[in-house]
Amino acid sequence: MSSERPDSYADPFRTAPNTPLQDNQPLQPPRASYLAQTPETSNSPRGSVAQSPHNSSPLLPESEKRFNEAFAEGPRAASQPKRRSIFSRPIFWFLALLALAIVVLAVILPVYFVVIKPHQNNTAASSSGGGGGTGSGQGNPASPSGATTGGNGSLVTTSDGTTFTYINPFGGFWVADPTDPFNNNAVANSWTPPLNSTWVWGQNKIHGVNLGGLFVLEPFIAPALFQKYPGAVDEWTLSTLMAADTANGGLNQLEDHYNTFITEQDIAEIAGAGLNWVRLPIPFWAIEKWDFEPFLEKVCWPYILRVLQWARKYGIRVNLDLHTIPGSQNGYNHSGKLGSVNFLNGVMGLANAERALNYIRIITEFISQPEWQPVVPVFSIVNEALVSTIGKEQITSFYLQAHDMIRNITGYGEGHGPYIAIHDGFQGVSSWAGFLEGSDRVILDTHPYFAFNGGDNTEPIATGTGLEAGGVWPQQACNAWGDSLNNSQTAFGVTLAGEFSNGYNACGLYLTGVNGASSFGDSCSLFLDSSQWNETMKAGLMEFSLASMDALQNWFFWTWKIGNSSTTNVVESPLWSYQLGLQQGWMPTDPRTAVGTCAALGVTGQPFNGQYDSWQTGGAGAGTIAPSLIQSYSQYPPPGMSGLPAGANQALMPTYTSTSAIPTLPPPTFSPSPPKTVSLGNGWFDSADTGLAPTAVQGCSYPDAWDAVGSAMPTALCPSATGAAAAPVLTPAPTATSTQSV
Repeated sequence: MSSERPDSYADPFRTAPNTPLQDNQPLQPPRASYLAQTPETSNSPRGSVAQSPHNSSPLLPESEKRFNEAFAEGPRAASQPKRRSIFSRPIFWFLALLALAIVVLAVILPVYFVVIKPHQNNTAASSSGGGGGTGSGQGNPASPSGATTGGNGSLVTTSDGTTFTYINPFGGFWVADPTDPFNNNAVANSWTPPLNSTWVWGQNKIHGVNLGGLFVLEPFIAPALFQKYPGAVDEWTLSTLMAADTANGGLNQLEDHYNTFITEQDIAEIAGAGLNWVRLPIPFWAIEKWDFEPFLEKVCWPYILRVLQWARKYGIRVNLDLHTIPGSQNGYNHSGKLGSVNFLNGVMGLANAERALNYIRIITEFISQPEWQPVVPVFSIVNEALVSTIGKEQITSFYLQAHDMIRNITGYGEGHGPYIAIHDGFQGVSSWAGFLEGSDRVILDTHPYFAFNGGDNTEPIATGTGLEAGGVWPQQACNAWGDSLNNSQTAFGVTLAGEFSNGYNACGLYLTGVNGASSFGDSCSLFLDSSQWNETMKAGLMEFSLASMDALQNWFFWTWKIGNSSTTNVVESPLWSYQLGLQQGWMPTDPRTAVGTCAALGVTGQPFNGQYDSWQTGGAGAGTIAPSLIQSYSQYPPPGMSGLPAGANQALMPTYTSTSAIPTLPPPTFSPSPPKTVSLGNGWFDSADTGLAPTAVQGCSYPDAWDAVGSAMPTALCPSATGAAAAPVLTPAPTATSTQSV
């Protein structure tokens, strides 16, 4: 495509500069028309964090404070009693002050440079108790605890010795104490409570971003890996082809990706962008994989822990998302294997669900340990289960099983283990109203995208500036999502958007799969190359992102980073990269500026008042599920499993047996090692949870667990009375089809 910009994108960009709010600047809704109608408010009270000394100047040793107070201004003549006439002469006071200064310097300076200054350089700042750090950016001030910390402008040295400057204009500060690796004093920004404080649902707002494509590979996020191996359409086929390429490192090439795709500086930049959460998709093969699966087993787990530690360092909370399920929960490429749904569906649907429950159990045991609970307050247990295939009643029965299993591990009520997030299964949030009423801390997650609505979506987005920017798309985001998210807060409870993007069309390299189709009128070329975008195009995307954020309220953008194409060396799915949008000017440098966007566009509704029922946030009644719901959904396996041959006897479905040792998740290793008094945990929160892991029944054979929907049902139980079928056979990769979500 010509480098000249089309006429429709030629309007000058005349909106106000996208400048961040400073830490001490009150939140101002960005629209003048909205200000005229609505009193100025802030989404989140700043509370004690905003008022703490950690957002002001570095803390000084008490001796230095006294030195400054005593001698910075000198004696004041006005405070002296009347003297004889000689004392009223200026020359006398000049000489006296000069002598005093000489004495003071002779005494104080040696003390300062010998005692105080080295103490400052060799210790780091945090408060004793609820805080820690400083937002001044003046290095690492002294602290009794010995933690190192820094705010805006401070220099960060990473574990490999590289350095970068931490930029955070919002009062955030990092904390990294080698003697206390589980220090939770860090703060992402002044309006977000530190990790050692309570997150108040309904008051604090999630401004988050996904780390997609890091541990669960997707072609459009890491295109270069798939371009290197033609024929790879998902992680299953990529792993198979990569493993055969021993000359280039085989499957261990994936470890290079884990190590380099997201770095510590990325997490620091996320905090510096005014964000306060990340959603971290992980695969079940971080725990284990079975012999017939080609994935790289366990290698990503230490890197997952590294990301969690980086999040802790910068005050970022984590929504840990189990993105892949054995057999595939949706048939999409990001479930591990493109093809059919074999979770709670088809002949192996129940067996795969057994494995899934066990992996949910293992992750719950790990993140419920006191070392990790403050960093991982939310666990998304199944990403994007395809409910239209699985069935609403069937998935609800599974969720009840998972809920009870998790709460038997963690205990019930606020502070006992993570919130449990479930996806709406592409059914819409309204269809989940009243879900398991009385359950303990369940969150509803929705992933709203215009890109996959089946249309070309050719309406222009580069239409002007200010409220004219974005064409129909900003108002459409407000109308489509605002009321539904508000209503769900009351009808269901805590509701968030675990994914959304600027992708209002399906344009992007591999966005709909390696062999997927993308269309936008005659061509998608404009949307593959952000260097062609003028300021009006960027203004439209900015307005669309602000409207989306305002409508969704609690959100995670998908995704932080898109890798470059190996053929062009540029990002070819730029609508999906928060980082690129920050760098090139179509994402807000302060997400709080989104507040009021929908009202300014004329889209109004009844906002959620911030008050949940007590049981929804772990208060009174949490865990006391309504008896009628227990009666409806407590039967497990769920009756009427989908995907079985006509007339099949569900009681003969293959299952596994619990005879295998549990593959527990190990804690991280630290260098240098912390004191022996620091507990690292053992990966298992509940010592009373001693059940074994599922494994195949000895002497029994099973169909392909990832492609068993069309398999024949057993006609009798296996001799061990737990399963039967044909021997497992790995079938060729299915023909690539378009995905509907990412």
